[in-house]
Order: sequence, then structure tokens, then C-alpha cells
Amino acid sequence: MRRRDFITLLGGAAAWPRAARAQQPTTKMPRVGWLVTGSPISYRFSLAAFLDGLKTVGRVEGQNISIEYRWAEGNVARLPELANELARQNVDVILAGGSVGAEAAKHATSLIPIVAAGVGDLVELGLVTSLARPGGNLTGFVASAPETAAKRFQIIREIKPEAKRAAVLWNPASSNAKLEWDVAKGFAGANAIGVELGDARDVGELRKALSSIAQSAPDILVVLNDPFMFTYRKIIAEAALQSRFPGIYGYREYVDDGGMISYGPSITDTYRRAAGYVDTILRGGHPSDLPVQLPTKFELVVSLKAAKAIGLTLPDAFLLQADEVIE
Repeated sequence: MRRRDFITLLGGAAAWPRAARAQQPTTKMPRVGWLVTGSPISYRFSLAAFLDGLKTVGRVEGQNISIEYRWAEGNVARLPELANELARQNVDVILAGGSVGAEAAKHATSLIPIVAAGVGDLVELGLVTSLARPGGNLTGFVASAPETAAKRFQIIREIKPEAKRAAVLWNPASSNAKLEWDVAKGFAGANAIGVELGDARDVGELRKALSSIAQSAPDILVVLNDPFMFTYRKIIAEAALQSRFPGIYGYREYVDDGGMISYGPSITDTYRRAAGYVDTILRGGHPSDLPVQLPTKFELVVSLKAAKAIGLTLPDAFLLQADEVIE
């Protein structure tokens, strides 16, 4: 073999590993579509819990998983458009927050797996066939427990037993709020509590309802759960403080944003647990085989700061019942 041919052969051999490496398929980073009603601020606790849940199963955003964020910024009407965007991008799985988010995602795709968090009764909504065997491409974690509406009435009566008039703020378009209202109405009637309903389907109605409630000066305020109220919880909590009447809410995020008392399931817990289902699906699992999970963590959270702001002293016996007291 001539020297020139030998050198050429060696050069080609040296290039073989590089060429082989170039032809090997690179590992594709899985993409999760994040679809929620609110903003990065209003959903900061839920997102932190979800990311923490991902870390627990060994997934870190930007390293071995990516997230396509879609925030409706409080405008529920945008959810279908945002869900369709994620479907067109063909993400590997969609994390849908709240019942309306889950509905938008389900309408946008029947193929991409969907894990819903912080949702109401998925069977009642027609999004799954059953809790044990969801069927289709959606499963999730429920943060709805309508029976807690009566418990919230009972709690607020404990700290203000003389209360005879209650304002109930709700979204009459919400299926979950309707279930809670049935429970709340029964408790109020059995305990001779007069109820004034404040309807709020959008921001305009919310501000009008809060103004009307302030003028009527009820003894207590009870807020029924749905994604819209959750998104605008800071406005609601601030209005209650300004009007100086005690309010009770369904989720601790209300207290984190200025409310006085909350009792109900932990929404952040559903997002943390949802990360496990997302991981299972990315490893080859299917939503139809993953049972819908009911809430397992309930918490009573109290803000002494909010109570002080309205001039209310909370009994020590009541504070001892709380899972967390915020100074």
C-alpha cells in the first residue's frame, strides 16, 4: 500500500467514531404543557409544589424536562385557545389546573395525556368514566370536597357565635360551587343564619358583589370554591379586611394572600402528587390506567394578623385546632 493511501485510510478511520456519534439519535427532552386559569403570581404556590414533586421523581426543569407555560391571567375565556396551542405543539403531557383548565385541555385533544390538578368532581364534569378507571386520555387529582362548605360555616360560627347574617360569595356558573352551595344552604337553614348571595362570574361582577356585600355589612363572609375565585383571591381577601368582617375560605392560599381563615383540601398537595403521574406517563403509563385521586390532606390555617386587622380576638381553644397559625 502506498504511503499516501495509508494516511488517507487512517484519516478516515479516525473520523468513523465522530460520524457514528453524529448519526446516533440524541435523547429528546420531554415537554410538559402547563395550563392554568391564573398568573405566575396567583399560581406561584401550585407551581412550586409541582416542581418540587418533579424533583422528587428525579426530574428538574431545564435539565431533563421542559415546561411550556400557558397562563390565562384570570381570563377563563382564553383557556380553549391556550389548550389548542399546547395540542398543536404536541407536548408529551398536559398538566391542567382547575376544572375549567381540565375541560379546555380535554376539548383540545383526545390523544395527548392530561393530568388535572386542583379539580372538582371529574365524573360529574363528564371528563372521566369513573374514578377507578378514568378511560380516555385524562386523569387527575381532586381538590374538591363540597361537604367542607358546612364545616367552614361551623368554624366561622365558633369564633363569632352571635353571627346571624352571612354573605356567600360564589360563581354560579361553577359546578363545584353549586355543590358547595347545596351543603352551605342546608347548614345555614338548620342554624337560622340568613344568607345573602353574591354572584361573580367575571371581574366586573366580582367587584360589584364585593361592594354590595360591604354595604350590607354581614356578620361573616363565606367564599365557595372554584378556579375563578381562587385566581382573584387577593382582591377578595383585601375587600374583607377593608370591610372588617371575618371571612373563611376553602384553600390556604387565601390566607397566604391576606385572608383570615381557611379550611379545606390542600391544592398544593394535588399539584405535588400530580407530578408523580406526569412522570409515570412519561415513562410509558397511560391516564386510563391511573385512578383519579381524591384529596388526602385537609388543613385549617389561621392568620392572627388578619384577625387583628379587623379587631377580632380568636379563642385559644380554636387556635389549638389549627394546623398552622400565621403570626
